[in-house]
Amino acid sequence: MYLEHYGLAEPPFRITPHTEFFYQGANRGATLEALQYAVLHGEGLVKVTGEVGAGKTMLCRVLMERLPEQVDTVYLANPSMSREEILLTIAADLHLPLQEGRSSVLIRELQEALIERFAAGRQVVVLIDEAHAMPEESLEEVRLLSNLEHGHHKLLQIVLFGQPELDTRLATQSMRQLRERITHGFELAPLRQTDIGEYLMFRMRTAGYKGPDIFTQKAIRLIAEESEGLTRRINILADKSLIASFAAGRHQVDAVEAAAAIKDSGFRRVQRTHWRMPAAAAALLLLGVAGGVAATRLTADGGRPVAAAQPATVLPKAAPPAVAQSSARAGPAVAQTPRSAPVSATPAPQPAQGADESDPQHVFDARLDASRPAFDKQAPQNYTVLLSVAPRAQKPALAQLMAQTARKLSLDELYLYPTVTRRGVEVYGLTYGFFPDQSHAAAALAKLPPELRNAHPMLRTVGGILTESRGYQKTNSNQPFPN
Repeated sequence: MYLEHYGLAEPPFRITPHTEFFYQGANRGATLEALQYAVLHGEGLVKVTGEVGAGKTMLCRVLMERLPEQVDTVYLANPSMSREEILLTIAADLHLPLQEGRSSVLIRELQEALIERFAAGRQVVVLIDEAHAMPEESLEEVRLLSNLEHGHHKLLQIVLFGQPELDTRLATQSMRQLRERITHGFELAPLRQTDIGEYLMFRMRTAGYKGPDIFTQKAIRLIAEESEGLTRRINILADKSLIASFAAGRHQVDAVEAAAAIKDSGFRRVQRTHWRMPAAAAALLLLGVAGGVAATRLTADGGRPVAAAQPATVLPKAAPPAVAQSSARAGPAVAQTPRSAPVSATPAPQPAQGADESDPQHVFDARLDASRPAFDKQAPQNYTVLLSVAPRAQKPALAQLMAQTARKLSLDELYLYPTVTRRGVEVYGLTYGFFPDQSHAAAALAKLPPELRNAHPMLRTVGGILTESRGYQKTNSNQPFPN
């Protein structure tokens, strides 16, 4: 009713997700970039949690639009589906000719169809909304689907979107197997008051508004307090505020209109847990999608930066600490086969005559040389802990970071590998140790010093890393680990 009054082409504050209104500020854009990278390069399940109305469904819809053309997406919005219904829905969305039957038969048929798609160069991503409300048997089916592989590649990449209750469910003993397969986790935090004014005007401008800022600081403060930063509430309050201003014949929203909107909405304050966000988790893999990267910040016990590897990239959370507690073994070891006994890590080569062993760049080159045979000795299904990634142009910064990390961990258990992101950015990865399976790697991750865990390391398979490095080799060098 107020569109013409404010010069709008469409309603700016609809609560249904319209992707052109996706707000990239307040780490939203960074989280999307990180999520894209995790989906396209991940080797396990991905989890996104956030409060009711925080914008999870909007993020999911935008992700679907932004994935490359060779990615087929399946969106599951009904959390109450049975195991068989999940399989049949995936098959229907992918136009696969599956017949109803036992789950084991359906999974086998689905795997065969997915292998054909993989051979054709296509990737399948399953996005599950409201995952916190799924029956336990359906969550178990998700775990089984995450096991579908061909060689060293996952046939299905699965992303779970859910409220914080999803974390509570995953923490139970019965969910430990599914929990161990979650290698990336993101939390969608509410907007801060300092972001809300920008968010409101972004929505107004996107809807066609061309005038001056319409919401006063008093109105923004009231909307921020009442909405608690949840975008759905912000939209409702902003819409009602505009209606109140329109009814009064005004072109600005002040505290009077915001207060009227709050009174009409009747939101009840809810207790909210502390949000740890994405500044680190979202800065994640920005190297993979933005070509530029955020700084890795490792903080000492006293709070001082140990290293600011500009612009080394902070990586997303790997399996949660609860996963690691189920493992009986900790500490890295080079494993020859998935169940082999550990052997000593490959030592760094002796420095050249006259070389300075204290020179971080020399140590970096030595560890890069030592990493070649170390990776070659591993079984593809073995795991390593990826600590950081940085562009090759920032090699000195990553060398400094590695030197600082070596004060916390054994230098002989730090490894380097070169690769290139899907947008052509040449990068180095810094990893820690080799482990026979994911649970052992997660146990070692949980035992990392706090300042390293706070940088959100992630778990990677050796096969996945070698595949990336071979891709780098094809486009950059005749050597798998060039200097």
